[in-house]
Amino acid sequence: MTHAPAWLINSFIYLAAAVVAVPLAKKLGLGSIIGYLAAGIAIGPWGLGLVTNVQDILHFAEFGVVLMLFLIGLELEPRRLWSLRRPIFGWGSAQLLSCAGLLTGMAMAFGIHWTTALVAGLGLALSSTAIALQSINERNLMRTSSGQAGFSILLFQDVAAIPILALLPLLGAIGGENEAVAQTSRALEAIKIVAAIASIILGGRLLLRPVLRWIANSGTPEIFTAASLLLVVGIAALMQLVGLSMALGAFLAGVLLAESEYRRELETDIEPFKALLLGLFFIAVGMSIDFGVLWKFPGQMLAILAGFLGLKLLAIYGLAYAMKLPYQERPVFALLLAQGGEFAFVVFQAAAGASVFSPETASLLIGAVALSMLISPLLLVAIDKLVLPRYANGKKSTLEEISEPQEAPVIIAGFGRYGQIVGRMLLAQGISATVLDHDADLIETVRAFGYRVFYGDATRLDLLRTAGAAQAKILVLSVDDVEQSLKIVDVVRENFPQLQIVARARDVTHWNALRDRGVMRVERELFESSLRSARTVLELLGQSQELAQQAAGRFRQHNLELFERMYPHRNDREKVIAVARQGRLQLEAQMKQEREQLAQQAKGSQD
Repeated sequence: MTHAPAWLINSFIYLAAAVVAVPLAKKLGLGSIIGYLAAGIAIGPWGLGLVTNVQDILHFAEFGVVLMLFLIGLELEPRRLWSLRRPIFGWGSAQLLSCAGLLTGMAMAFGIHWTTALVAGLGLALSSTAIALQSINERNLMRTSSGQAGFSILLFQDVAAIPILALLPLLGAIGGENEAVAQTSRALEAIKIVAAIASIILGGRLLLRPVLRWIANSGTPEIFTAASLLLVVGIAALMQLVGLSMALGAFLAGVLLAESEYRRELETDIEPFKALLLGLFFIAVGMSIDFGVLWKFPGQMLAILAGFLGLKLLAIYGLAYAMKLPYQERPVFALLLAQGGEFAFVVFQAAAGASVFSPETASLLIGAVALSMLISPLLLVAIDKLVLPRYANGKKSTLEEISEPQEAPVIIAGFGRYGQIVGRMLLAQGISATVLDHDADLIETVRAFGYRVFYGDATRLDLLRTAGAAQAKILVLSVDDVEQSLKIVDVVRENFPQLQIVARARDVTHWNALRDRGVMRVERELFESSLRSARTVLELLGQSQELAQQAAGRFRQHNLELFERMYPHRNDREKVIAVARQGRLQLEAQMKQEREQLAQQAKGSQD
């Protein structure tokens, strides 16, 4: 009788556990992460014992975190990343140093040797990138101040894991004759690290786009998908080879491709693999929880768990206060960063290998980190249901996200000053509209005036479907954020081609970007009001209302035609300037000629 291979049986077990546990956890309001962790505990060595090779699975599943960081990098253009340099290195270093300092000091106060205390403090100060970012995305917090701050700190931690790992041999049993060898080895490692990062940056600038263009021109979508995965796997392997964070390398590659014309295609191809592997990662974390150590040293394990979670919550909440984050966001922000992280597993295993502390101590610390990763999502659910409604004095509970499908012919994305005027005019004409906005304070304000506005981010495909985008005729795009506006257009163009878009443009660059995406009905937000002000100025200077209106209309028509002439040359600055200068001179000459004709007509009528 032929037996099924082990990998096939294990795959069936993972998928079956996820299919059962995750929907059940979501049904109970616990979130998908709890479902994956519970599935891992159930099938792991301390559950049903269906899977035993936990470490191998954990290493493989870490690739889900790598793919997640690559996709996040695709969302961050280099100039936007540069704008985050201060929160990354400022708040990131403040979080790591404050948490590590408190944890190290507490451990030394209990008589633990300073080397063990320092490594434990540094390892426990790190947070779970996977859990934190997944929770941020599930709660639609990435665009909030706490979401941006949390992302910056997590990115700094990925970078900081490198010097922490390099520090371990110095704290271990290295000395005497081996010291010179160790220094030489560290110098070579530093050179390899610099070379690896430089190759990613240069390769991303010079090679990746031409290669992707060549593959895309082949007309085989499955090969482009394979190339996308090859790119991430290759960069991860390179970073692993030189002892760097695979996730950090993937993030850098994503940032370098953020301005590429293939960004959307890369996101579409990699997203399904990311979601599956990230789920597998959480399952592997659940399987890796060593309940044997918990049963053997329950008091020590619980003391470590409660101690490091309590100290980190204290330090991070104080940091949130110093950063002036909205007080409603501080509890979630603190808890997102309080649990232990994936890199702590690596740090503690490497510390045991470098003889910084015993394998038994490493097992205790790893168990505490794994338990914190299990407990944190549960605490987040408790905060969502118990703490936040009290912070908001009951208002948060009134923020409804669309649950029932809508059928209005018009969808308005963004209900600020611009969107409200459009909505009021439609309402006055008896035309219903489905309104989406993700600003909680704005929603509460406009609802006081009787408008029904749904809470949600219009970049989400599922939300657009529920809002009726498949049946609606028109999408009024009036969100403030330029990047979000363009992302909504990309999602709508790909999934709802019948939906006509009427868009608001903040400036010329935004106008060009919308036109590049095929949006033809674009209005600049200040153009018409500026024209009306110019008309008023002309009237106050003595022109008749009729002449001032004609001048404004002429200028409006000329300006729109000029924009159309400039658009084909939008990437050639000198050509754009030349066309604009020529258009200005033509307008001035035309206006002068009209004034002279009017003067002659007036003189003739007097004669």
